[in-house]
Amino acid sequence: MAVLPIVKHPDKRLESKCKKVEVFDKKLAKLLDDMYDTMIEADGVGLAAPQIGKNIQVAIVDVDDESGTIELINPELIESNGKDIDIEGCLSFPGVYGEVERPTFVKVQAQDRLGRWCVIEAEDYMARAILHEMDHLEGVLFTSKVSRYVSEEELEGYEAE
Repeated sequence: MAVLPIVKHPDKRLESKCKKVEVFDKKLAKLLDDMYDTMIEADGVGLAAPQIGKNIQVAIVDVDDESGTIELINPELIESNGKDIDIEGCLSFPGVYGEVERPTFVKVQAQDRLGRWCVIEAEDYMARAILHEMDHLEGVLFTSKVSRYVSEEELEGYEAE
């Protein structure tokens, strides 16, 4: 497995709508494994294919030890409700943080690395992370949803609350 370079803003690849995955093979499985290694090395909780220069609908999310890694291939939002404002950052925007409003619950349909469809329900931070990565697959950057930017000093105080 490998740690891949992360594409940083203002690279235009981050703003492109991704193509659906049609081939589920060992190459895709290796890409998912490499994405996981890259995300962990960068101390992230999610990573989308455009962030490593791939224009395909693939993302991973891993916010805690309980849930494990969620692989999202060709994800589709089925349902969302509630709303909450919280701080987000992004591996493609080092040092940039901002308040973003997102639903507190999501139900998503996606394929796994073998092409099997599954339904994922998530709440709170996991729901936020899933939606952030799904936005990447549509070429939508979190900065387009920020209501207020937060400094690193504010962020430290925010986490202490």
